[in-house]
Amino acid sequence: MNGKKRTDDGSGLIGDPEEARPPAALGSRQAIDADQTAADADQSVADADQTTSDSDQSGSLSDQSSADSDQRASDRDQVTSDRSHASDAHLTGAEQSAYESSRDQRESASVQRLGNRLNRSSAARDRELTATERDRNAETRDDAGRARDARAADLPHAATEPQTDLIRQLEVLRAQAGADRARAAADRARAAADRATAARERDRLEAELRSAHLDELTGAYRREMGRMALSHEIDRARRSDGQFVVAFVDVDRLKFVNDREGHAAGDRVLQTVVREIRSRLRSFDPIIRYGGDEFVCGIGGTDLEEAKRRFNLIGDAIEADARVGISVGLAALALGDTADQLTERADAAMLEIKATHHSRQ
Repeated sequence: MNGKKRTDDGSGLIGDPEEARPPAALGSRQAIDADQTAADADQSVADADQTTSDSDQSGSLSDQSSADSDQRASDRDQVTSDRSHASDAHLTGAEQSAYESSRDQRESASVQRLGNRLNRSSAARDRELTATERDRNAETRDDAGRARDARAADLPHAATEPQTDLIRQLEVLRAQAGADRARAAADRARAAADRATAARERDRLEAELRSAHLDELTGAYRREMGRMALSHEIDRARRSDGQFVVAFVDVDRLKFVNDREGHAAGDRVLQTVVREIRSRLRSFDPIIRYGGDEFVCGIGGTDLEEAKRRFNLIGDAIEADARVGISVGLAALALGDTADQLTERADAAMLEIKATHHSRQ
């Protein structure tokens, strides 16, 4: 019979059962389509997550814009208040106290806004990394979906009419899923372009911020903004355990490095000093470039002994890396201290330490 078999009722011939297995083919198609449905659902969740993240980013940028406007208004108020204060030579004690209190509050708010802005910038970068990773995962899922569609198209067609109708419906669904993937990919591309534009604008604004408030060489606060930051951290300490130490740091023999190796080498020394200090302080502890080779640091939640231990480690690391030493004076917060008074005491302590260093040479 040439490999043919007669049907049970003898009505005709059928081919070899190995040549066509519609039920098995249908089962393979159903498995592939179930896999595709699960992957598409996963993609929908990821796209919704991306939309939420983008909305969060837009809200953060709007919040930043409002904070910047608030800062400009505060600066204008301060200028007006300073001019009025300068022109009035007959202020009472209460009026002078009110003026100083208002100025301190504005300075504290300025420091808080600066910290919030830097934190928002950091969070935005984290969101961008997460979004980029989501985009890569989505593209991988899209590639897998297209491969599944190709495998499903290559399967043998069903023999019966109901199976043919079902396969046709599944093919329509696959086509719709493919179109949805294409639209999602286009949306991701637009979102990525928007994120790139926002990142460039954020980098520009952050550069302006750093230029205005941070030392370009070391990344430490400039002196005036640093004074505000120090006052802010002193207020924070008084609201908690009251422990706060100011360290006045002087880089020993920096002039010798500049004269012997050039100013570029001296710049690297200063960068090393700030890097080593920052590595052993909390992220919000202020570091201020007070002079050419002088830095002031505020350390909350610690006492003189702990601060001394930390700066001994910092000094050892700087000497090992940059081959220079540092002289460090420490002063602990006392009742009624201002930032300036605390800094002056730390400066005096540093001068005593430096004199000791010179007497040993």
